[in-house]
Amino acid sequence: MIEICQVAKHYGEVLAVDGVDLTVEAGQVFGLIGHNGAGKSTLFKMMLGLVPASAGEIRIDGQPVGGPGFRKVRRQLGYLPENVVFYDNLSGLETLAFFARLKGVDLAECGPLLERVGLSAAADRRVKGYSKGMRQRLGFAQALLGKPKLLFLDEPTTGLDPEGIRDFYRILKQMRRAGATVMLTSHILSEIQERVDRLAIMKNGKIQALGTVQSLREAMALPMWFELRLAAGAESSLRQSLAALNVGEIRIDGDRASVHCPREIKMAVLQALSSLNGCAIDLQMKEPSLEDVFLGYSG
Repeated sequence: MIEICQVAKHYGEVLAVDGVDLTVEAGQVFGLIGHNGAGKSTLFKMMLGLVPASAGEIRIDGQPVGGPGFRKVRRQLGYLPENVVFYDNLSGLETLAFFARLKGVDLAECGPLLERVGLSAAADRRVKGYSKGMRQRLGFAQALLGKPKLLFLDEPTTGLDPEGIRDFYRILKQMRRAGATVMLTSHILSEIQERVDRLAIMKNGKIQALGTVQSLREAMALPMWFELRLAAGAESSLRQSLAALNVGEIRIDGDRASVHCPREIKMAVLQALSSLNGCAIDLQMKEPSLEDVFLGYSG
């Protein structure tokens, strides 16, 4: 669905995007993460044809961005920018109708879309009176106009409350089941780590790492850990059971214990902990978070 080959973007002397190569398969949910100024939004805008690339080529659904066939492709794209701006004096329904006309979409879609994003009760209210979260929902609704094949979502959950975030990802799941491809950025890494198929980490305009969350964890060789709740007097048994293994660190705080270990010995550690014979009351195995992975690559 997306093919990016050696794409660069200069703004004067500033190199915002520097030789990016990237492919995104149809039907994937793809995450693009990085610090502010890493080049994510610029890359989005080049894929949408809003700003021209200084070098390289971008193809969307087989068509080069800016080529004669891209106009038709662009009608199948949805875009939610990081900062949503609307005409304050229009109602929510009027705003959506405005974008529907621009996109050549049937106006009959507008009402059901507002209901889908939880704004049907505010459809006739002026946008001036909308909260930030309501504006974000409205922005998401305009991105969904025309049932797009490809969605670009830049910090899509900004300003949303927990219910709004849950509704957003529920709709995204429905879109994916219907065959849509989704590319999103987010600084809330805990939200996306279980929801993206693949992701890329950007730094200084370059792709630093690319793959699934699990493959990036393994490539970084980040330690994992076991969290235990111990029975009274079980500390010595815990240390003895792990003495022959090269665990990284054992922390004891009252009846709580944390055992850090390299990934390659996790099964041996799990077997040792399972043989504590009643000394462990509870046990949880924890993987490095996407935030840990991100900081490892971008630090």
